[in-house]
Amino acid sequence: MDMLAGLLSGLPNFLIYFATSIAFVLIFKFIYVRITPYDEWSLIKDDKSVTAAVALGGAFLGYCLAIAGAAQNSVNIIDFMVWGVIAMVAQFIAFAIVRFLLLKELTKRIENDELPAGIVLAVVSVSIGILNAACLTY
Repeated sequence: MDMLAGLLSGLPNFLIYFATSIAFVLIFKFIYVRITPYDEWSLIKDDKSVTAAVALGGAFLGYCLAIAGAAQNSVNIIDFMVWGVIAMVAQFIAFAIVRFLLLKELTKRIENDELPAGIVLAVVSVSIGILNAACLTY
């Protein structure tokens, strides 16, 4: 029984970090779909764009990688939350880099379901997430 109690002693921290992570993902989704000039959900829901699904999936994955790194390396929940916000900003910057520097017609290309544009955005999002997670160590 002592072994079970020892194993479960970390459960409160797990629940706090996991709930905070889910909240961060929901906040990220809420902001991300508003800063993109196209409506991912209607493009995906109406089966109009595989490209929008790939791009949005890459954005989620990239951000989840980053907050996973923040959770793994944080010293407390406040530290995790600060780095979670910083990671979110980095992901938004990644979108801006692709949209304004790499693929100036990104919006139109995603709306036209041009898969290469979505793949580039997804790969940049995941890449930034990996770099972000790696840099969140001290």
